Amino acid sequence: MTSRLTRASWPAALLIAGLGLAACNTGGSSLPEGQIDAPGVDLNADAVDGIEVGHRLIAAGEYELAIRSFNRAALDRGKIDAEILAGLGSANLGLGRLGQAETLLRRAIASEGAQPEDWNNLGVVLMEAGKTVEAEQIFKRAFALDNGESVAIRDNLRLALAKSENSATTALQTDDYKLVRRGSSDFLIRPTP
Repeated sequence: MTSRLTRASWPAALLIAGLGLAACNTGGSSLPEGQIDAPGVDLNADAVDGIEVGHRLIAAGEYELAIRSFNRAALDRGKIDAEILAGLGSANLGLGRLGQAETLLRRAIASEGAQPEDWNNLGVVLMEAGKTVEAEQIFKRAFALDNGESVAIRDNLRLALAKSENSATTALQTDDYKLVRRGSSDFLIRPTP
């Protein structure tokens, strides 16, 4: 014999079903609708410097986001200094925007506080643009400013010297070069296999 629910037994059945579903609750706190259960933001913590974020984004290959971060850092500082110009130049270099990168890096090395890495990155841009003789001079300057301590700058100078020596004695060579990121914002040129 099967049991049938009558109109009078419906409230009891709904109560039992409701209690059964309530037992399935994991006991966690209920959140307002639309709120995600995520850790909060510490509003009293110090913000990470926009320049540091920009360098991290360059290391991750997120060049457009790095440009935004450097621009925000410039707004926070109220000025565009050599460090910001070099960061913007490096991000544009990563995007293959050689003209913009060259302009920004030339402004960076003309500014007070320019670093040997800024000279190196300008040399990389010039090498990519086919301006080998000028790149060689820029790498020599970067090497001198760095007292010969940077392996990346030394390797780039060697490559520029080798390329300028070979260009006088051989026919046009179409070597493809690859930028390899080293350190926080300097690049190393490596021939592709």
